[in-house]
Amino acid sequence: MKNILILAAISLPLASQAQKGTFRIEGNIGKLNTPAMAYIDYMSDGVGKEDSAAVINGKFTFSGVSSGYSYARMALSHDGGGKQKAVYTGDVIYFYFGAEKIKITAADSLANATFTGSKVYDEFQAYNAAIGGTIMDLNKWANGQVSSATPAQRQDTAFLGRINATYRKRMADRANAQIEYAKKHPDSYFGMVALSEGTGTPVDVNRIEPIFNSMSERLRMSDPGRELQQRILAAKTIYVGASAPRFTQTDINGKPLRLDDLKNKYVLVEFWASWCSPCRAENPNLTKQYAKYKNLGFEVIAVSLDDHKDKWLEAIAKDQLPWLHVSDLKGWNNEVGRQYGIRAVPANFLLDENKHIIAMNLRGEQLNKKLAELFGN
Repeated sequence: MKNILILAAISLPLASQAQKGTFRIEGNIGKLNTPAMAYIDYMSDGVGKEDSAAVINGKFTFSGVSSGYSYARMALSHDGGGKQKAVYTGDVIYFYFGAEKIKITAADSLANATFTGSKVYDEFQAYNAAIGGTIMDLNKWANGQVSSATPAQRQDTAFLGRINATYRKRMADRANAQIEYAKKHPDSYFGMVALSEGTGTPVDVNRIEPIFNSMSERLRMSDPGRELQQRILAAKTIYVGASAPRFTQTDINGKPLRLDDLKNKYVLVEFWASWCSPCRAENPNLTKQYAKYKNLGFEVIAVSLDDHKDKWLEAIAKDQLPWLHVSDLKGWNNEVGRQYGIRAVPANFLLDENKHIIAMNLRGEQLNKKLAELFGN
């Protein structure tokens, strides 16, 4: 199923634009008790927040500040196995909420919970109904198709290919529905969410920019509006032959590192994260290429979209990555990532000695071949 599903950007930051206020989320999930734990990660004003709470007799509570519309991931560890296990293999939901008092109730799990007290959540549900469901809904459908298949069908590439084709068509239909939703709701927060999520990579500027310009100024100045505007600008200015956007970001020791500090070198600007499996799968190959060409004028500056320094540094050490590393630890809101219009990782840009882009998104043999052309075998 790994080859069928491409998890779309459900975790991409889309924060809020209204006045700040406090929220309170009260959960009541069956009779769960110690060592069960609940975890929440959410965006507020483009800044990631996280919290955890013990589950006692099925109850847990979260409170904090929300700027009108905050996007959240909530995970419930039924057995006390920790956050990572709960997020990636357990009971997890994604939703929007506001400065409200919200109750989440279910007999057994978050996945089956009902929400009350949140107008933002109700608006989110209406939006999902209009566009054909959430990405999680589509993933659940595809996983269900494979789970219910016979052992022979699971080995049948034609069968899996049909599921994959249907899944991708549903994703494409959903994206088109999002664009139409944005056209019809130019003053709705979820209109901007729809336009941002429905816009592919690279951005089709001729299609997307007029819709963006028709949205209300309030939405264009919101965090998701500014993020999309940066992607539109990146689509116009970042291409093979263009001068790469300059940036400065702090390295692993907290010292600023400028792209322009790397003089007279071919530079690979590599966007990655510790949690990105495809990124880390490419690291052994990139390590070999770096060792081969670093003394000939090749440098790598890796921009991490991590938001936890310990996990970032742990991945660097474990994968033994000898090149330059920078991050502002803002996750998907990394300033350089936004500047380059990054919506998915891995992604990279190969620059010549004058900082002009000569190739984009090279990995594996494609990267090896290009470097051999530049430096000789």
